[in-house]
Amino acid sequence: MCGIFAYLNYHVPRTRREILEILIKGLQRLEYRGYDSAGVGIDGGNSKEWETNCKAIHLIKQRGKVKALDEEIHKQQDLDLDVEFDVHLGIAHTRWATHGAPSPVNSHPQRSDKGNEFIVIHNGIITNYKDLRKFLESKGYDFESETDTETIAKLVKYMYDNRESGDISFATLVERVTQQLEGAFALVFKSVHYPGEAVGTRRGGPLLIGVRSDHKLSTDHIPILYCSSGKDKKSCSTLPRMDQDTCLFPVDEKAVEYYFASDASAVIEHTNRVIFLEDDDVAAVSDGRLSIHRMKRTAGDHPARAIQTLQMELQQIMKGNYSSYMQKEIFEQPESVINTMRGRVNFDDNSVTLGGLKDHIKEIQRCRRLIVIACGTSYHAGVATRQVLEELTELPVMVELASDFLDRNTPVFRDDVCFFISQSGETADSLLALHYCKERGALTVGITNTVGSSISRETDCGVHINAGPEIGVASTKAYTSQFVALIMFALLMCADRISMQPRRREIIQGLRMLPELIKEVLSLDDEIQRLATELYQQKSVLIMGRGYHYATCLEGALKIKEITYMHSEGILAGELKHGPLALVDKLMPVIMIIMRDHTYSKCQNAFQQVVARQGRPIVICDKDDYETISNSSRTIKVPHCVDCLQGILSVIPLQLLSFHLAVLRGYDVSLLPPPRTHPPSHTSPIPPLKLNRL
Repeated sequence: MCGIFAYLNYHVPRTRREILEILIKGLQRLEYRGYDSAGVGIDGGNSKEWETNCKAIHLIKQRGKVKALDEEIHKQQDLDLDVEFDVHLGIAHTRWATHGAPSPVNSHPQRSDKGNEFIVIHNGIITNYKDLRKFLESKGYDFESETDTETIAKLVKYMYDNRESGDISFATLVERVTQQLEGAFALVFKSVHYPGEAVGTRRGGPLLIGVRSDHKLSTDHIPILYCSSGKDKKSCSTLPRMDQDTCLFPVDEKAVEYYFASDASAVIEHTNRVIFLEDDDVAAVSDGRLSIHRMKRTAGDHPARAIQTLQMELQQIMKGNYSSYMQKEIFEQPESVINTMRGRVNFDDNSVTLGGLKDHIKEIQRCRRLIVIACGTSYHAGVATRQVLEELTELPVMVELASDFLDRNTPVFRDDVCFFISQSGETADSLLALHYCKERGALTVGITNTVGSSISRETDCGVHINAGPEIGVASTKAYTSQFVALIMFALLMCADRISMQPRRREIIQGLRMLPELIKEVLSLDDEIQRLATELYQQKSVLIMGRGYHYATCLEGALKIKEITYMHSEGILAGELKHGPLALVDKLMPVIMIIMRDHTYSKCQNAFQQVVARQGRPIVICDKDDYETISNSSRTIKVPHCVDCLQGILSVIPLQLLSFHLAVLRGYDVSLLPPPRTHPPSHTSPIPPLKLNRL
């Protein structure tokens, strides 16, 4: 959940104040990712001479929000904010604690030594850090933090201290360090030994580089530079020639700015020209020129990295009149599902077109089985659509959690088709599963919301869900758009099946009505807010359903856990008698989803079981289901839609409920800090929540 942002200005004069403002604003764009501390690393010194300033690195780190870091920066007495730099690299980071508690010493940037010779910011986890730390301690390097990241900073200093020649390049040092690292990471380095230079690399974590210049750039495709021999260290000790055939730089003038970030939302206000790095790329900026290095060639390597133009608009990632990104994205769902279907579903002739799949659809139709692989909310989108996928494709469909899929070494064959669903397209476990399936010859399909992401680039084909930027940590509109994308795929698979046409027409016309029905559900917001005031002091909530709505239970429970820190559990209503019923009594909050589909009578039986245990279930039901409404003391009435799409309408009340519960429990929905050691006190009256909505 950490956020990386770095800014390098080359012959673009900036004061230290301007540089820090850019870094702080970049971190603020990444606050949605969740974090508990933040820090920056900049050149120190207060003279006007850059050569003097770059001889020291100044670190400022603070527990808490970026705002607290900004306040700490302005408390620094030894920093002249008006010093101007013609060339400067500043790096910044928001950290979600994994190794070590939130504290300034555990925050990033992490340093190599007390002289700050090398500093690094890191997203991900280094799995062999204990072995590396033990080795470095045996060599006399002292550690001050509990983090896995500090081993990276110490390791690069070790490589520098033991270099074979004085002219070794910064990129080569980083290449040697990454060869020793195991796990997932995205890294950006800064050093006093390489002033005005930046090096970034990634493996399993997202990292992109934004480029801004008023002048023509030397190329639109940066060629990959390889060492002449991966075994010969000396062959890679210096950078190759810096010309228009190997590097990116402004042709006529030297002025250029580079932005390293883990997310495009941090750079879009500065530039829309970006380069997405691949795993094991090492990107180095030296003398204002950007080059990309790899240690060795592998099968399937692309010879260059293209400069891509982002379509994201700054206003798309602004909250507007909403209180948080999560609230904004919940209310954007009528538009986001339209955008997912736009140009793909023709409601007049009941046809579906998915351009990203057209060259592979025949191969998919001939496959033995479909395997849907994902994590978290994206996994739930697969569970939600499994039944209709099986119905319309008449193929067996497996829905797998990526981490478990890998742990089991699941058999995968050449005639399998594997779907990888991810909002960001950078989910580490899903990427590892993708590589696993590609090695076994399966056709791979990506369903992502991020153009240029690793999954979108590495899969054989795919569907971009077009939901627009999702800034909130708790995925909402991406879930419903993933849901719709999988439905469209199922419709495409049976387009030539005569027996399926009545069912296809029913579903397509249901898609046509969907945006208006979502708006109708969103109009229940005030009612759901009142329900939240009854539940926010509870410690737990159970959510029950079956059939198409089992996934809704899982997703609703996940949202409540994720942003309210309440215990919640999604339960398959058919399993009620096999243990979960023991939890039900008059004090346990229970939410049940009962819709008029093939599971209706079974859900009614589950409802009676809950009532028999003195439970008082809150029921999400069809607004025309008078039987359920009359038998229930509390209902949330949603409009009726075709059965396989009803899960989109039933999940939205749970999204809204989780949002209101989090606010009432005193959590900042926009930042999602770690849970408090002691829960917020609810003894004092809580003022009514005021929501501003477009």
